[in-house]
Amino acid sequence: MSSAITVRDLTKRFDKVHALTDGRLTVERGEIHALLGANGCGKSTLSKIVAGAYAPTSGTVLIDGKEVSFRSPRDAEEMGIALFYQELSLIPKMSVEANIFLRREPRNGVGFIDYAKMRTETLNLLAMFKDAIGDDIQPDALVADLTPGQRQIVEICKVYAKNPSIVIMDEATAALDGRQVKVFFDILRKKREEGVSTIFISHRLDEVFEICDHATIMRNGAVVAETAIAETTTEDVVHMMVGDVKKAPKRQALDDEGKKPLLKLEGVGSNLLNDVSLSVAPGEIVGLGGLQGQGQSTLLRSLFGALPITSGTVWLNNEQVAIRKPADAVRRKVAYVSGDRGPDAALPGRSIFENLAAAILVSEKRKLVRAKELRPQLAEVASAFKTKYARMTDAIGTLSGGNQQKIFIARWLATNPKVILLDDPTKGIDLAAKADLFALIRKLAESGVAVLLYSSEESELLDNCDRIAVFNDGAVVTELSGAEMDSFHLTRAAYGEA
Repeated sequence: MSSAITVRDLTKRFDKVHALTDGRLTVERGEIHALLGANGCGKSTLSKIVAGAYAPTSGTVLIDGKEVSFRSPRDAEEMGIALFYQELSLIPKMSVEANIFLRREPRNGVGFIDYAKMRTETLNLLAMFKDAIGDDIQPDALVADLTPGQRQIVEICKVYAKNPSIVIMDEATAALDGRQVKVFFDILRKKREEGVSTIFISHRLDEVFEICDHATIMRNGAVVAETAIAETTTEDVVHMMVGDVKKAPKRQALDDEGKKPLLKLEGVGSNLLNDVSLSVAPGEIVGLGGLQGQGQSTLLRSLFGALPITSGTVWLNNEQVAIRKPADAVRRKVAYVSGDRGPDAALPGRSIFENLAAAILVSEKRKLVRAKELRPQLAEVASAFKTKYARMTDAIGTLSGGNQQKIFIARWLATNPKVILLDDPTKGIDLAAKADLFALIRKLAESGVAVLLYSSEESELLDNCDRIAVFNDGAVVTELSGAEMDSFHLTRAAYGEA
């Protein structure tokens, strides 16, 4: 009997980027199969090829023993394949039922939408989650009015509305609470009994070991191991995911005796943060680790006043403070550097000079700008990053993405901050500029600045931080320092303690 899915020698290139170099996968009929690996390892790319969203550069995909070549997700759906996307595909201003049956609306005998049938089928799908949600979600409710967990449930119902025989669940439990996850797992078990095959992608290894039969582990675009869940352990899986452990460079221990934290958080919470407590001493770089989207950026934006903090306390220089808007943070010498240079950084249509000067004007409450006085100071900080521009009067849009990012980083360093919040700051800048940035950040730390750094690149945290607070679901699950500052412990904390 043929396997439900067989993938052989799959590769995928996006221009010069090799997203997938050796994709292999075998999933039996009626099996729940885990597809595991760190961010960027290729598992989502492999899944999207199986689901028809991407065409492979090379390799073979077989469904029930028959080689297939999908031109679109619709082709894959006709073969019984459905993909739950990690990025929800719902339309907020449409109803639950309209989203679930979008472009697949049931029709009556004369070709019009059968709204009564669509309502009934929607209620039947939602009933699968009745033990977790009761009657909280109605078919005519707008998706925009639902909670994140409810939207996740609607997305799952949208998948099962297609009556698939093969389902790919990419982080389907990310926004579900414990009760909802339990009900979802009951659904997966029932579908397994009905012969449905499920590819299960999750960063929560406890879930994988609870629900899955087998696992395929990926690293750097290639499959590195295949194993039965009953024959392995979480530590074995983490070792397979990270490979050879990269040791962080040894740093001279900070002399913290008698030194009070420059920044201290006690029980900080919001709708996206859960009881976060940590401190940063003068001269220290503390990393925020964990998988993307676990609260690291939310914390940094909240400390800068861009998002509300609803509980807990924030201390700066041993003084309890309330930062309600970015201007409050800037005036307290707190700087924020975002890796998203579009909405978070640029003053579009304005000059390089104006983009550089913006933070100083807020920090010093300047009403009158003397460009002649400011220009040398701003040119000096810009040159520290080897920024390439013709004239400061040129529009910011005339610069490349990497050089724009250098300008936005220089903008904040010109304010002589006491605390720097770095939110994945190296997006879009080249390797040489990254090295310049981290050398300068270390120099600033050595001068007494406190630094909080989030990076989506593990190596940047391991190479540049003194400690790492690892996040999961808006909370700090562990803190790494000393000998534990390596890839294995960082990955285990992000996955194994999820």
